[in-house]
Amino acid sequence: MKLKELATKFSTDLNSLYPEDEALALFQLTLHHLLGLSRADYLLKKEQEISVNDISKFETILKELQTGKPIQYILGEAHFYGLTFKVNESVLIPRPETEELVEWVLTSVAGYELQVIGHNSTTHNPQPTTILDVGTGSGCIAIALKKNLSNTNVYALDIAADSLEIAKQNAELNNVDVEFIHQDMLQTQNEESTTKYSIIVSNPPYITEHEKAEMHANVLSHEPHRALFVSNEKPLVFYEAIANFALKNLQNNGLLFFEINEYLGQQTIDLLKEKGFTNIELKKDMQEKDRMICCRKN
Repeated sequence: MKLKELATKFSTDLNSLYPEDEALALFQLTLHHLLGLSRADYLLKKEQEISVNDISKFETILKELQTGKPIQYILGEAHFYGLTFKVNESVLIPRPETEELVEWVLTSVAGYELQVIGHNSTTHNPQPTTILDVGTGSGCIAIALKKNLSNTNVYALDIAADSLEIAKQNAELNNVDVEFIHQDMLQTQNEESTTKYSIIVSNPPYITEHEKAEMHANVLSHEPHRALFVSNEKPLVFYEAIANFALKNLQNNGLLFFEINEYLGQQTIDLLKEKGFTNIELKKDMQEKDRMICCRKN
């Protein structure tokens, strides 16, 4: 069998689950994972014959894809902000929109350091910023931030021990030092931490039960519901808890960043205003959806 014939097989066998372009994208990911070939390589080598052993490996992955299992869980890895992360069904698969949140935090930190240098021309190495990622899951946010801010102290918190184990493996995989905290934010939201943070960032659960019907079956069947869903009655329960924690544990002028439910932007703004946060900014993602919020603690 030639590579191009295998690509056609992916497209045909997955047509009931995915559009043709998505099926071909899944083939490309599998091709890179198994044979180390890029899309450009495929275009040059699509007439190449594949060994029986390699065909068997492709077919094994294809069978799992036909069950609706996400490719990232099948391969055991996902890519985020230029880094590779181990993933399994105890953690969410990192999303592109969350990369935009990381970019916003990085831009804000750069601005903070420029302000410090500007106020003191002799300061060329500002004090390390302290960042806390709440609900870290795979650790993608915390690790991406640490990878790009080597002089920053990064902490990552999660309620789930199995998620933290994956996050710790990912920190080691990406050669960064992140301090992990096993804690339930809903239970400790009003406690003072020994560390005061200059930035708190979170992508907490925010999908309401009403929205389940709009979601792809492979997400509902495989990704951890604890990291996705909130009740219809209290959709902002985690935002309120994290905001309460931030009031006690953010430094003065510290920043709080959230990824948010696109339908709850105004409600989230109202919540943060009621808590006394200022400079509240709502930002759209690349798909023009209200997706991120930043605010400041005075």
